[in-house]
Amino acid sequence: MKNTVKMVQLAVLVAIIAVMSFTPLGFLPIGPVTITLMIVPVAVAAIVVGPAGGAIAGGVWGFCAFLRVIFGLSPFFALFLNINPVFLFILMLIPRILAGWIPGLVYRALLRFKNKTVAAMVASIATPICNTILFVGTWILLFGRTDLFVATYGEAVWAAVITIIGINAPIEAGFGLLTGTAISRSLVHFFPDRKPIANGEQ
Repeated sequence: MKNTVKMVQLAVLVAIIAVMSFTPLGFLPIGPVTITLMIVPVAVAAIVVGPAGGAIAGGVWGFCAFLRVIFGLSPFFALFLNINPVFLFILMLIPRILAGWIPGLVYRALLRFKNKTVAAMVASIATPICNTILFVGTWILLFGRTDLFVATYGEAVWAAVITIIGINAPIEAGFGLLTGTAISRSLVHFFPDRKPIANGEQ
């Protein structure tokens, strides 16, 4: 029964990611920065379903991101598609899978301290941070020496990295903390999969 509930929860979260990926619901423009809201269902999947669920949700997000490029919905990354489509597929997919898998491991590791709220908060923050760092790092690794990347960000690659991470990561982490924690904590409360903590669950 528990596995069935988790499968249903994951299916719903995956469907939400798919809808958000191809509608304005998945993106929040804040000045020159666009916050990716798909981090929230990925974080919820990692917390509620587990590391595997987070990885699957992240994989769906990454695949949808690649489809957005194919369909012309992401014009900037379409330029990199012309350089190396295989590298671009890896870029869109692998960091998102890891960004769902790692927070799931973090959440499980922190449960030993018997505070699910704190564990959910840390995992919710970890999701956007992992995504930003892994995505930008992979981007530089695969495309950092291309003429397009250099023309866009100049020779000072790490300065560009610090700028991107410094702007996106804190905003997405704050958003993920508030929404991811609230949603996942509610689901864990109403659909528990572990025995109550002896000293009182927090």
